[in-house]
Amino acid sequence: MKITVIGAGNVGSTCANVIAHKELANEVILVDIKEGVAEGKSLDMWQTAPINLYDTRVKGVTNDYKATEGSEVVIITSGLPRKPGMTRDDLIATNAGIVKSVTENVAKYSPHTKIIVVSNPLDVMTYCSYLTSGFDSKRVFGMAGVLDTARYRAFLADALNTSPKEIQAVLMGGHGDTMVPLPRYTTVAGIPVTELIAKDKLDAIIDRTKNGGGEIVNLMGTSAWYAPGAAAAQMAEAIVRDQKRIFPCCVWLNGQYGLKDIYLGAPTKLGKNGIEEIIELKLNNDEMELLHKSAKAVKEVMGVLDNMNKAVAN
Repeated sequence: MKITVIGAGNVGSTCANVIAHKELANEVILVDIKEGVAEGKSLDMWQTAPINLYDTRVKGVTNDYKATEGSEVVIITSGLPRKPGMTRDDLIATNAGIVKSVTENVAKYSPHTKIIVVSNPLDVMTYCSYLTSGFDSKRVFGMAGVLDTARYRAFLADALNTSPKEIQAVLMGGHGDTMVPLPRYTTVAGIPVTELIAKDKLDAIIDRTKNGGGEIVNLMGTSAWYAPGAAAAQMAEAIVRDQKRIFPCCVWLNGQYGLKDIYLGAPTKLGKNGIEEIIELKLNNDEMELLHKSAKAVKEVMGVLDNMNKAVAN
C-alpha cells in the first residue's frame, strides 16, 4: 500500500513522518516542487527507521507524480503558508492554482484514491480539489475539524488539569474564526464539560480555539505544523485501517443541516471508502444559526473561486 503526501514543507514532512512511524503503508511518497527538498527530508526520515523500528519506506521526489501512481490516500499540503496579518482568504488566488495543478496529477495517476486537503484556505481548497478531480465528494475532503478539536481539547485539558485522552468534542463550520464549537457535545470521561468548568472560562477557551492558528502564526511568524501534520495522518489511518472513526471533517453538504452545495465542517464516519456517513446532530436554534453564519462566510470565499474559474473559462 502507498500513501502520498504532496508538499514537503513543515506540515507535509511532519505528516509523512507520522505515517511512517505508524506503519500505515508499505511506502510513503513525499512530493515537492523544490529540487532535493523532498528527497533530503525523506532520506533523513528513513534513517530514523533503525532507531524507531519501523519498516515503511519513505521516498522523496521532485515533481514526479508517476512515483505516486496507485496511492490509496493522497494528502495535499502544498501551497503558500500564512504570514502574520494575512487572512486565509488572502491565499486563495495563489493556492487555488497550486491545488488545481496538484489535483490534476493526482487524478491522473491515482484515479481511485481518497484526497485529504490541508492547504489553506481549507474549505475552499477542498472545493477546488473536488471540482478539479471529478471524484465523488466522498473521496475528497478536508482536514480541519480534527485539528480544531485537538486544539480545543488541549486547551480544556490545561484548564481542567486532566488528560487530553479523556476529552471528546465536536466542532462544525468553516476552518477559521467562524468555526462552531459545540459545548453540548463536549465531554470529559463522559461528563458534560459544562458541569466541570465555568461558562466564562469555557467561552474564553472557545474563543482561543477559533483563533488557534492565528495565535501560532503570531508567535512564530508562520503556520503550525506538528498538530496539522498529525491530524492529517490520523485521518489517513482511519481510511487505510478502515476504522470507521467519527471525525469532524470538511465535507460536501447536499442538504444536511439545511445546507447545500458547500464544503463545510461536520461530523463524519471515516473508513476505507472515505466519507462513509455524514452525521446530522440535533442542533438547537443558536447552534444552527452559528453554523449557517459560518456557511455564509465560506460560501462567499467559494464564490471568489467560482468567479475566478468563470474568468478563466471566458
